[in-house]
Amino acid sequence: MAPQWCTRQVFRCFKWLERAGDRLTGAAGPVFVTLAVVLLSTGLFCFLDVILPSLPWPWLTTPVCLLIALNLFAHYFYVCTISPGFVPDPPPAHGRGVLWARRRDSARGRQLTGVRWSEDVQVTRAATSKCRKCGEMRPERSHHCRICNRCVLKYDHHCPVRINQCVGLYNERHFVLFMVYLVIASFCYAAFGWRHVLLGLGWFNEPWPYLVPPVAFLLEYILAVVLFLAVSAMAGWHLYMVASGETSVETQDHEQYRKVAKQRGETFVNCYDLGWRKNLELFFNVGPTGYPSYTLVVPLRIEPYTDGRSWARKPGFEQHLGVRPGEELTDEDDD
Repeated sequence: MAPQWCTRQVFRCFKWLERAGDRLTGAAGPVFVTLAVVLLSTGLFCFLDVILPSLPWPWLTTPVCLLIALNLFAHYFYVCTISPGFVPDPPPAHGRGVLWARRRDSARGRQLTGVRWSEDVQVTRAATSKCRKCGEMRPERSHHCRICNRCVLKYDHHCPVRINQCVGLYNERHFVLFMVYLVIASFCYAAFGWRHVLLGLGWFNEPWPYLVPPVAFLLEYILAVVLFLAVSAMAGWHLYMVASGETSVETQDHEQYRKVAKQRGETFVNCYDLGWRKNLELFFNVGPTGYPSYTLVVPLRIEPYTDGRSWARKPGFEQHLGVRPGEELTDEDDD
């Protein structure tokens, strides 16, 4: 009994430290977001003042660079301000205005209670279960966030440092696009700014002719290189999960399901995986029955293809293959 008691106490200490860290980062979330906005804005000013005037074909490069910057800031604003979608909340009404994209003519009139019903995709109602932490009846693919203390539709993860909230059904698209445009922007800064780095270091023995101090430009350049390397890996991994029809949480769950199914001589099949092309179309909600493809390069708001209470599945599948009743993984207990 003594070794088990000691192990349990050590585990509880680690859980306490983990929750304390969650509270600390959660409380400092607005500070992190403010810092991110300041760094992004400083980087943009450095690019516009130093790098952009030196690029060839300004009639082409200037609009492209400004469009990248617009997407970067717009998607960051969206992912920080749009609710991820909590289980008790009703589906939000379709927005109107210049920030909202218009659906294709062939897709209008097909929406029903927030779900994109179409002939080429099998969409079925989600099974529900009771959350052991908050007691809410929640649809499948929902998980309980221990920081927000609420169940989130299609929960991916809680991001206290970058966006100060959860990534879920209604803001996951903006989160992925923000990372994609951050990779593109940091690559442009690093690729086109290296000559100015040499100038700032005194390599050419010439005066620094720009408004931005050379130290600020050099620090932003180092940050751009680090962000490009780090965020490229993160964005690539998220795009891989999207193409596989999974979230971050589901990727871990499905790995466990595969092991259990393999031990029984069975094969696990993800019922949400419709093939990489259709998975991407549904995630970004573009295609013949969704929004136009230009919404990927013009930062307009769109609705997800579902309200989180119905999901597209493989034809003939109502649940995962290789997972038996009672084997579904749920949120970890805090005990």
